[in-house]
Amino acid sequence: VRHLAVIRVYLHKFFYCMPSYKFRVLIDTDSGNDVFRDIVISTKENLEVFYRKIMEAFDFKGDQLASFYKSNEDWDKGQEITLVDMGMNEGPDPVLIMRETKLLEIVTEPDQKMILVYDFMRMWCFLIELVETQTRAVSTPQIALRVGEPPKEESKSLDEAGGLTYGET
Repeated sequence: VRHLAVIRVYLHKFFYCMPSYKFRVLIDTDSGNDVFRDIVISTKENLEVFYRKIMEAFDFKGDQLASFYKSNEDWDKGQEITLVDMGMNEGPDPVLIMRETKLLEIVTEPDQKMILVYDFMRMWCFLIELVETQTRAVSTPQIALRVGEPPKEESKSLDEAGGLTYGET
């Protein structure tokens, strides 16, 4: 009976009390001002849930294609995790899809860095860094800190030559 109680406690911790990650998400802007959000999310959530929370945190619609990229200290793009499978895999690695990829599968470093590119025409870039692994479990992602006013999603527009321009639209 005692062994069953120990197993029950272990299973409860494993399935219901998974730790959470606290990520700092910085949006790359031309304003020179820091604009970032700290997001706390369960380690067992998938990357699509994280993507949706980032879009909400910065008041973006989230209706464009996007990809996460694992990164390193120099913010180089590494392995890509796409919002949807476009069937264009040309490399040896399998295509990873946000909905099918859990955060705990991607976070392999205590200060894991990722890049989120949203809207491949406007190229919004979010620099993401793991700042803390918490023992406290969260059932839904939470915005723990808001710093700065985010730019409007439409503030980057394509000029007639196909380049990007910044400003209110």
